[in-house]
Amino acid sequence: MYVATVPNRGSRPAILLRESYREGDKVKTRTLKNLSDWPAEQVEALRGVLSGARLVAAGDGVTIERALLHGHVLAALETARAIDLERLLPRRGSQRCRGLALAMIVGRMLDPAAKLATARMLDAATASHSLGAILELGRVTAKELYAALDWLGREQPWIEKMLARRHLQRGTLVLYDLTSTYLEGRCCALAQLGYSRDGKRGKRQIVFGALCTPEGCPVAVEVFAGNTGDPSTLSAQVNKIKERFGLDRVVLVGDRGMITAARIEADLRPAGLDWITALRAPAIQKLAVGDGPLQLSFFDERDLAEIASPDFPGERLIVCRNPALAAERARKREDLLTATEKHLGDVQARVRRARNPLHGAAEIGKAVGKVLDRYKVGKHFDHTITDTDLVFRRKQAEIDAEAALDGVYILRTGVPSSAMEPNSIVAAYKSLSRVERFFRSTKTVDLEVRPVFHWASPRVRAHVFLCMLAYYLEWHMRQKLAPILFDDHDRPAAEAQRASPVAKAVPSPAARRKAKTKTTADGLTVCSFRGLIDHLASLTRNTVRLGRNQSTTLLARPTTLQQAAFDLLGISLAS
Repeated sequence: MYVATVPNRGSRPAILLRESYREGDKVKTRTLKNLSDWPAEQVEALRGVLSGARLVAAGDGVTIERALLHGHVLAALETARAIDLERLLPRRGSQRCRGLALAMIVGRMLDPAAKLATARMLDAATASHSLGAILELGRVTAKELYAALDWLGREQPWIEKMLARRHLQRGTLVLYDLTSTYLEGRCCALAQLGYSRDGKRGKRQIVFGALCTPEGCPVAVEVFAGNTGDPSTLSAQVNKIKERFGLDRVVLVGDRGMITAARIEADLRPAGLDWITALRAPAIQKLAVGDGPLQLSFFDERDLAEIASPDFPGERLIVCRNPALAAERARKREDLLTATEKHLGDVQARVRRARNPLHGAAEIGKAVGKVLDRYKVGKHFDHTITDTDLVFRRKQAEIDAEAALDGVYILRTGVPSSAMEPNSIVAAYKSLSRVERFFRSTKTVDLEVRPVFHWASPRVRAHVFLCMLAYYLEWHMRQKLAPILFDDHDRPAAEAQRASPVAKAVPSPAARRKAKTKTTADGLTVCSFRGLIDHLASLTRNTVRLGRNQSTTLLARPTTLQQAAFDLLGISLAS
């Protein structure tokens, strides 16, 4: 007996149970039963019985031997291959070393951890995700990862040169900014006490600066001792741009604390580089004195103007006024003045109380100094201290003069007007916020560069460089995944709503809709980048054993959101 499928013109095929028999010298067939109305699984079961197969109950003989987190690994690795990240790793290293370096870059983006924990996540015996299996790393030890990290640090100049060749063209803008991060321990020569942007007073730290494209894609990073001043790092970047990258038509964009007048004269002009930076408050006030070139009447009908000053020969000054910034500065100043007055009043009350008063000019001065140092607005107060009294008052005239310039900032540039118009210069300076995003992502929400536990200076530098390369991969993934992230994926529409580049940035209608509904136009859940990575990880890679001797690898079925992410990244699960 056997099950036959017989075509039926104009209708679905007929499923028949048939029997073959011999009648004399002839072999004939007869139909025993029409199975067309049977469910397909029952038909297949009967077919198996008739063919001699051994049938077991559903689930018997099928074992999931191992399930590894996989979806986020697939997304990151395929993106790395799409952007030729592997080609950035020089072939001077062994295949094993290059594979471990790539695994650390991807692993840092997926699940930042110490080298021992990373080794266990990659090792075939203890892996929690499929990265080590896909890269065929086998057994992985922390010692191997440290060796690969050291190799990556030694190859940093070559890799950065390749990145500059990819992303920096002649005549381009290059963004440069600095941050700091703290270390554990005191053995690293780079670890020094300095101004902590992390708010970790008393902790030794390092300073590192990043060179990025105007879009915020990182190209190079450099680590300095923790007590290094911002301006003194500029000459190293100029040398890197000119000598290592071979670029001579570059506009370097940095903030007012970075590109100072001294650095312009000592580093940028001799190198023939242009710059865009901003003036400090005293220089702005000097331009606004009397009949100076800065007149507040400029802003009666506009928020941007170009002026010139003999103090800055051959340079252009772009004067801007942002009303939103003015209101915020006025609010903040008043809050600080009020808090300072309150605490100075408390000190005054201690001095003037009848019982156990605070006395002595030195002791009163210490208490006053603590208050003024805390709120940093001591310049706006007059105070008189004697052995028995404290008198203070606001310098209202000076406060009013400062408030008149609230929201005003002046950009200083050597770029000729034929090369960049004022609007473009303002937009270029504001793009420094994209470097800040790199720092924020690297230090906090995604890559966890801090705290640094390495002791050797070369290894500290290599650790920061590894985090930069991980963000380089993340940056490219963010560009493609933006429609399902909270990122604004329709920047042209957002820019079209701004009357001028000085005005406050406004999100596009699509971004506002995502923020309000938490869903896309297609009804998909909108995620943060880290939340999406975690969701992709739930798509597992399963090793399944069928019976005793046969095993296979199966992927879990993707959710709608996971499939949308893979589609945006151009990844086919069937491949």
